[in-house]
Amino acid sequence: MNVPHLLTGLFLLSSLSACDPERVKYTNELKQEMADKKIKRITNADMVETVNVFGERISTVVQKELATELQKATQPAARASLCQLTNLPRTRAIEERYGVTISLLSAADVQNKRLNPKEREVLDAYLYNAEQKLPQISNIQKVADTLFIYNAAVPTENIICQTCFGGQKTPLAVWRIAFPKREVIRRSSATVKKKR
Repeated sequence: MNVPHLLTGLFLLSSLSACDPERVKYTNELKQEMADKKIKRITNADMVETVNVFGERISTVVQKELATELQKATQPAARASLCQLTNLPRTRAIEERYGVTISLLSAADVQNKRLNPKEREVLDAYLYNAEQKLPQISNIQKVADTLFIYNAAVPTENIICQTCFGGQKTPLAVWRIAFPKREVIRRSSATVKKKR
């Protein structure tokens, strides 16, 4: 028996047994984590553009889902539940996928102390525009350097505005999509990478 061949065989056998399938399993997650920790040159303009693009897409999709479900609902309790954004699977899936929080605000939220003062000011401006029948545009605010808020008003004649807030003096429905800064940076870096 040849000793060098036996040693080579034992070495190969021990090398193969050292391969841990669990290590391979987490390669993509590890790559993502390493990519997240790399220093990236992302400007404030890049982040605002990312929030604007994703905010517009998300608000369009969730508005369509809510309007469709409200048209199907016949019971007042079911409609009230939908106005609270419950039982909307696509909306929940979007929240999970993009790491955002989606809310539907009304004129009453101008007094909501849980909202940042800056957000309440913007909501008050939306209310003023609704009262004066002025056009509404989307808005982005940066809150406490950790959060971006995307707002978009629902048209007054939309079933959402009429069903969810039609009983108010001035029917107003505004989407509030909260983007954690970390998610914005991640998505901005992917966008910047594609442009280069």
